[in-house]
Amino acid sequence: MVDVPQRRPARAARLRPVGDGELELQYRVVHGYRRAFRMAGEGPALVLIHGIGDSSATWAELIPDLARTHTVIAPDLLGHGASEKPRADYSVAAYANGLRDLLSTLGVESATLVGHSLGGGVAMQFAYQFPERTERLILVSAGGVGREVNPALRLVSLPGAHLALSALRLPGMRLHVGLAVGLMRLLDTDLGQDAPELLTLVDALPDDTSRNAFIRTLRAVVDWRGQVVTMLDRCYLTAGMPTLLLWGERDSVVPVRHAHGAHAAMPGSRLEIFEGAGHFPFHSDPARFRALVEEFTRTTAPADWSRDHWRALLREGRPATRAGAVREGIVTDLREASERSAT
Repeated sequence: MVDVPQRRPARAARLRPVGDGELELQYRVVHGYRRAFRMAGEGPALVLIHGIGDSSATWAELIPDLARTHTVIAPDLLGHGASEKPRADYSVAAYANGLRDLLSTLGVESATLVGHSLGGGVAMQFAYQFPERTERLILVSAGGVGREVNPALRLVSLPGAHLALSALRLPGMRLHVGLAVGLMRLLDTDLGQDAPELLTLVDALPDDTSRNAFIRTLRAVVDWRGQVVTMLDRCYLTAGMPTLLLWGERDSVVPVRHAHGAHAAMPGSRLEIFEGAGHFPFHSDPARFRALVEEFTRTTAPADWSRDHWRALLREGRPATRAGAVREGIVTDLREASERSAT
């Protein structure tokens, strides 16, 4: 039996302000493609992974405070933000590999992963592929834990989506869409909670290259029936992995019932719901979000991965009771309980 090397102790955190220029984009070339990222602070590594169509800028308000006690790394995933947008593999597994390689170039051996939406799916995939490099998981309105997703994303996965996204940038269209968003907010719909931020994602697709990368990424995880990729069949492997689930109560993109399903499927996980928040709870209540992240990383020990433990989990497989409860990415019993409590 080969001994598994022990993980190096985390460096002691030193409280200090983030210096001028630390939040500016930095770059590394990995596999011939330029990858953009922001990096600040000192202490245990904390990796912030954005969602589809977004970029590291989405974390800008949180990074300075988190960097007081952590080394914060916020990448622009390939095809997003200031990273290159080649004709390439935009699958969740490819993103996990790319993240591993970027962290390797930065000298980061292991980290706590914070993943939002698509980034949550990337974080789970990273933990599945590289458990020895994953200390904790913090999943924020994460994709990959159920089939259901907003119908608009299913439509964008269809042929002709490129033309539809291009049409949104025609003169006058922004005004009409803005009026529709205003009406949804006035009617207090769940989609109205998220529509303004989702529109900024459309604004971040100014050219054909950006739109092509967005559509390739979306089609890797969503089709006309909903989410294609789910990690629920492997969530039992998170046993022993400190896991925190953060979700908006009124998430219109990935419904909050997915949070309850993931919580049931992930042994020992912790669930926190942001009342009244949509798909971006870290924007709705950044102070609470930051406090939860800091408290969770401070009060939990990094996962202690071992080959023997991993092998035992794989041989045991998903417990039959949980396998029977999970259907189409949602735990039926918890969903019904949630609906009863809501009424």
